[in-house]
Amino acid sequence: MSTSNFAAIILAAGKGTRMKSSTHKVLHSVGGKPMLMYLLDTVNQLNPAKNILVVGSGKEQLMNAVPGADFVEQTEQLGTGHAARIAVDSLPEGFSDDIIILFGDVPFIPLSVMEEMIAKGGSEVGNGLTVLGFRPEDAAKYGRLVTSTDGKLERIVEFKDASEDERAITLCNSGMMLISGSHAKKWLHQLSNDNAAGEYYLTDLVEFARRDGLDVAVVEASEDDVLGINSREDLARAEMAMQKKWRKQALDGGVTMIDPDTVYFSHDTKLGSDVTIEPNVFFGPGSVIENGVTIKANSHIEGAHVRANSSIGPFARLRPAADIGAGSKIGNFVEIKKTKLHEGVKVSHLTYLGDAEIGADANIGAGTITCNYDGFLKYKTTIGAGAFIGSNSALVAPVTIGDGAIVGAGSIITKDVEEDSLAVARGRQRGIPEFAANFREEKAAEKAAQKGKK
Repeated sequence: MSTSNFAAIILAAGKGTRMKSSTHKVLHSVGGKPMLMYLLDTVNQLNPAKNILVVGSGKEQLMNAVPGADFVEQTEQLGTGHAARIAVDSLPEGFSDDIIILFGDVPFIPLSVMEEMIAKGGSEVGNGLTVLGFRPEDAAKYGRLVTSTDGKLERIVEFKDASEDERAITLCNSGMMLISGSHAKKWLHQLSNDNAAGEYYLTDLVEFARRDGLDVAVVEASEDDVLGINSREDLARAEMAMQKKWRKQALDGGVTMIDPDTVYFSHDTKLGSDVTIEPNVFFGPGSVIENGVTIKANSHIEGAHVRANSSIGPFARLRPAADIGAGSKIGNFVEIKKTKLHEGVKVSHLTYLGDAEIGADANIGAGTITCNYDGFLKYKTTIGAGAFIGSNSALVAPVTIGDGAIVGAGSIITKDVEEDSLAVARGRQRGIPEFAANFREEKAAEKAAQKGKK
């Protein structure tokens, strides 16, 4: 569905004090992505005529995070009804399309739920409001949605005011709703703050709609769909819920995970089929894993592209712009950053490759490092196809190792190496007969003499 005959208002003016953070609440991340961006991405798929963020405390952070958005400032936090009212007042004169009210800290509402809310519409189909409800595992002290036999909402009853029969109702109020555009401004300005908290509540709109002869529809979402994030505990709970969802998607997509609960994905992790992931693997944002790849235990992958039938780890770290060629092997304690490996490269252990390009079928020995940074600038190392880099070699960039060349173990390479040649850059070995025996005899006598003086 693609529509533009509605406005979206996202409430994000709260102080978020329970987060105890200098970062705005809705900019805290789940799966490597700020929670607000999940909601905005979903809303933007519906192409709203207007998309307004109501901001207050920490507004500068939101304005920087969402450049170009329409912002309205709520200078006093006087409730959801007050926030919605100032947003509606900012709409162009004569705007009469329906208005969906969403919360920035409830980021995971599915597209299908928003589509259903919009489809049930406003006054043109006889509905003044469409309220979003859910059935939590523990209804606790949520407001209850009291509906008629035909499913229309009659009233919202707060827990403290509910009878025993009303408290037994499992359908609860999420707080979010769609309002008939032709009535929104009138109803929002009729709200009163004559209550103990001195705030204006959106829930009062149900009474106004029914008073004006309009029905109130209900759309039902799952508890996970309307999960609110107000504290670090809530943030952890949201992370767990999303990880559970992504793990199931991976398993359903043909990925084998030995211990799924120890694998952590980012919001944009892309996995091919027949991928095997061992325990304790973390995927940061921007990771692409092609078909047939094995990720061994305790590996960290972020911003990397691993091509088909490669093997990574255990204990490997792939950093942003690592591009691992098909059929390559990356072993334990290898770190790769901003480096392209062509097909069939072997980097089996204890190696750092940064700002480099490695040709097909090259073999990089244990302890090899590309010395890519002089304290000011980064430089590139190029290793040709079929080259062999001996263990414990330092390649000082900028430098090129030609196709088929061999670098002797322990070398410090500062100049280009021609293809199919051998480069050895280390001190020449020299043997001194009987030195070790003489050294031990001398030192033993010296030690004995020191003890005799005590």
